[in-house]
Amino acid sequence: MTEPAISVRNLSKCYKLGTIGRHTLVDEAQYLWHKIRGKDPREHFSKIGHTATEARRVEAEQEGNQEFWALKDVSFDVQPGEVIGIIGRNGAGKSTLLKILTRITEPTSGEAFINGRVASLLEVGTGFHPELTGRENVYMNGTILGMKKREIDAKFDEIVAFSELEKFIDTPVKRYSSGMYVRLAFAVAAHLDPEILLIDEVLAVGDMEFQKKCLGKMQDVSESGRTVFFVSHNMAAVSRLCTRSLVLINGELSFDGDTPDAVSKYTAISLKAEACASWSDKDAPGSNGFRLKEVSVRGIDDEPVGSVDIRQPLCLKIRFSLDRDKMKFRCAMALYTQGVCAFTTIEKEEREYLQAGEHCLLVRLPGNILSEGEYLVGVSVFASRGVKSHFCRIPDAVAFHVSDCMDGGSARGDYAEGLGGVVRPNLEWVHE
Repeated sequence: MTEPAISVRNLSKCYKLGTIGRHTLVDEAQYLWHKIRGKDPREHFSKIGHTATEARRVEAEQEGNQEFWALKDVSFDVQPGEVIGIIGRNGAGKSTLLKILTRITEPTSGEAFINGRVASLLEVGTGFHPELTGRENVYMNGTILGMKKREIDAKFDEIVAFSELEKFIDTPVKRYSSGMYVRLAFAVAAHLDPEILLIDEVLAVGDMEFQKKCLGKMQDVSESGRTVFFVSHNMAAVSRLCTRSLVLINGELSFDGDTPDAVSKYTAISLKAEACASWSDKDAPGSNGFRLKEVSVRGIDDEPVGSVDIRQPLCLKIRFSLDRDKMKFRCAMALYTQGVCAFTTIEKEEREYLQAGEHCLLVRLPGNILSEGEYLVGVSVFASRGVKSHFCRIPDAVAFHVSDCMDGGSARGDYAEGLGGVVRPNLEWVHE
């Protein structure tokens, strides 16, 4: 029997909320000494000359720290040559899992076994030495993978051509933009012939053309028999590349199976209280000058709705704030179902808002347009003032379900069998 490329057994990772580490070995020794003697460490660390950080750490311990399980009892095997998608909302444990597999983070319990040469592309900023040039980082990464210099030489021109950074290859990577960094990092990871490729969703940094180029390269890698572990919020990309997917929900493995079923499972789970997404001023996504405050799906009574009758209209509400006068603002919306983009719509032209403050946009969808099923709504925002422009994208802002009551009043009439397609308009049939 073939040995798995990746084997994970009862993997868990726990973080202590409120824990603050000691700054020095002296602090550590003094803290432990007071604990052994049965004395309250606060009496010592609250004295003049002791750090406020240590005092806060002691107070946090006295009050009781909470545990946060980023991963909890996760188990699965990946066979050589499999292309696996990892699906889950932000905070589900996807990145933590990849960091454990790449030996960046140590698990609290459980085991993870890797059989093969691994290349990884995680968040921007990992894998490259900022002081080295792009050329030097290519050779450093190849050496880490166990490749000989002549092997790297044979791949070097292909790597540089793919990254489209010929003019900057001898520039220190600390001077690269995030997009340039991702270009080179992906080119290195995909072209140095690893047996296992681990990719987190960093491709969102690149432009659309480069994303398509990367997805095409990942398709080539998967067809060459190498193992690919792909984390993404892009259900269409996961559906295209992965035959099998894992769904992580709050650190636990909720589903492991065929990708179409995994996407449906993920969408269904996302529907729970996800018809409305709102953010505080502190956490609101956006950039300098604008912030998204709310995205919600509304029914005919203007209330957030997670499920709508196929015949009923619905409305997408986008509430945002501008903190500067005379800003131009434009929104786009994409609708996804079963990993496929049903359609995209965008405001026909930019709107100029003369006054700062909160504003609201509404997008109305008539009834008898969508087919029954689960839908994810992605929202993109473009804002500008003068020569400065800003962009914000939330690929899975809200979700909703379209249901067909099958009482004869929809486009299906009295037809009881399943109907395919993303849209289901109620067209007029005329016999002549």
